Amino acid sequence: MIYWDHNAGAPLLPEISRHLATAFADAAGNPSSVHQAGRQARRHLDQARERVAKILGCTPREIIFTGSGSEAAAIAVLGAFRARKDRSKTRVVTTAVEHPCVLGAVKQLEQEGAEVIRVAPGADGAVPEQALIDALTAQTALCSVMWVNNETGVVQPAPRLARVCAERKVVFHTDAVQAFGRLPASLREVPADLLSLSAHKLGGPAGVGVLFNRRGVDVAGVTPGHQENGRRGGTQAVAMAEAMALALEHAVATQAAVTARVTALRDRFEAAVFAALPGVERNGTAPRVGNTSNLWFPDTDGEALLIALDLAGICVSTGAACASGSLSPSHVLLAMGRTSAQAHGSLRFSIGATTTEAEVDTVVQALTELVPKNRAE
Repeated sequence: MIYWDHNAGAPLLPEISRHLATAFADAAGNPSSVHQAGRQARRHLDQARERVAKILGCTPREIIFTGSGSEAAAIAVLGAFRARKDRSKTRVVTTAVEHPCVLGAVKQLEQEGAEVIRVAPGADGAVPEQALIDALTAQTALCSVMWVNNETGVVQPAPRLARVCAERKVVFHTDAVQAFGRLPASLREVPADLLSLSAHKLGGPAGVGVLFNRRGVDVAGVTPGHQENGRRGGTQAVAMAEAMALALEHAVATQAAVTARVTALRDRFEAAVFAALPGVERNGTAPRVGNTSNLWFPDTDGEALLIALDLAGICVSTGAACASGSLSPSHVLLAMGRTSAQAHGSLRFSIGATTTEAEVDTVVQALTELVPKNRAE
């Protein structure tokens, strides 16, 4: 099987698989308990928190463990707005190409009375920086802008927005799930108030994420409970928190080398596809991370092409999502100006550290054979 869907979830790293096997076998105590087993669990949790804080460049108390990157982002968006001290500030600024977890959260805030501004991207996939800045009025309580788009890989102006928001005293959150491990990513690069991460995009397990919550920035808990400084109730999964720390450490250690390698492979892939299949276009021509390629294949059915690739042993992602039995085109591609038909004819190829040159050649050959068949049908 050729797995080219790393933006959905990267293969589990062997060292993390070994860690989890051992940690779950030995796990016993609740880190909130005062007995010996509980204190031991607390030590492991505290150590994991310290390791994550060291990587991001913050204090351990500013790290909140969550069940996913989506939950971390939802806590940031919902919690920061609901905890605002100045109730006259009702505006939320975001983009039209955010991950569904952020779009869902701001929609919920809209139902609670917030004025939500969703700034659209250009045809190149980048959200105009000045348009975002212009939307930051005196009534703005929160700005949430993803660092790297999950569908196109386009890098958004999160670092600049973080600094502008700090100057204007607007709480700033960035979804850094697709940025970490693909860019030099820390609070030095993007001095956000709130930053969300996920382990399973980095070779860690699904089921654990992190929210950085800058000291002094109030966030109301979404799930009641005393754990995680009251931000997220529920017994912490200690082994998963340790896996999160391992995934982040591995990403930092390998980021430069892996980025150079996968960028070269991605560029080789695109050059070969464009040469073999005239008319194919890239979705997102603005600067992007090196592992992502979102391509439009004219006169094709993206879902049918995805299934054909899957039958050939190649896993990629379509630009459309199946919901309730009906196919909905990608909100990201539509916001960029693509038509519904163009969005339906698009596929996302996202590679990673395990990708090889031989895989590139195999995927190109498969597309060369399958795309004309798809068009004929």
